This record gives sequence, structure tokens and C-alpha cells, in this order.
Amino acid sequence: MPTISPVSSNSTSAADPLASGASRIPQKTLGQDDFLKLLAKQFQVQDPMKPMEDTAFIAQMAQFSSLEQSKSLTKDMSLLRTEQQRMVANSYLGHRVTVENVSGANVTGDVTAIDASGPEPKLVVDGKPYSLSAVLRVEPGLVSAPAPLPAPAAGAQP
Repeated sequence: MPTISPVSSNSTSAADPLASGASRIPQKTLGQDDFLKLLAKQFQVQDPMKPMEDTAFIAQMAQFSSLEQSKSLTKDMSLLRTEQQRMVANSYLGHRVTVENVSGANVTGDVTAIDASGPEPKLVVDGKPYSLSAVLRVEPGLVSAPAPLPAPAAGAQP
């Protein structure tokens, strides 16, 4: 029978990051790799006379599958939200809007462009970007007549 040597309470190991003053950064979620490592470890340390029940294994796989589907759904919903914000922003093009600026004052002007360079689209009013959540009022834009087409050159055939 192997003997276990006692460990002194005041000994520190260089391999122990907490003893050397380094801080541990915890992970917030477990990923697919973590699950597979845990499953492999379970198979390594299980008692050969009492193997893991297949129902427990199936339940774990079902939970993992559900987790992966949930992560995929969250990603898809985020993409859908971004696309919806872009559609709403595009619908404001050419309209007169009243927006609240960072100091709390109301600014009224025509939406001349959409800035989609950031994580969410911004309306450009009087050359300045405003978020969609800053919109307080939307009015129809001024309708202007299209520019006349240039007259055909002499001798040109239609």
C-alpha cells in the first residue's frame, strides 16, 4: 500500500499560481472542448466493474446538444436584431427626424445617410451620427422634383 507524505502548510510551489501572487481568471462558460475533456476524464476514471450507465451518458449528450442549439439560436437572434436595426435605419433615409443629442437637447433635421461602420447603425443628421434610440419624432421628408434629364445632343438618334 503506498504511503502519502504529509504536506506542510507553509510550503509553496512554483506551479501554484495562487501561491505566487498571480490571479486566476475564471471562465464564464464551458465550451464544447471542456465537455469532451470532462467526458474523456469520466471514461478514464470510471470503475470497470461499474461502468457509467448509458442513460446518464445519453442525458449528458442531450444536455450538451441543447446547449449548442441554444448558443446557435442566440447568435442567430443577434444577427436578426442587427439586420432589423439596419432596415429601420434605412427606412428613415430622406425623412425629417427629431433626435436627442448627448447634452439632452433636441435636434431636428433630415436623415441624409446611414453610418453602418459600428456595431449598430447610426442616422446621420446635419453631418452628425445619432443612434436609433435617440429618435424622438419622424416626419415625412421634403419631396423634391427630380432633376431634369439633359437635352439630347443635336443629331443624336434615340
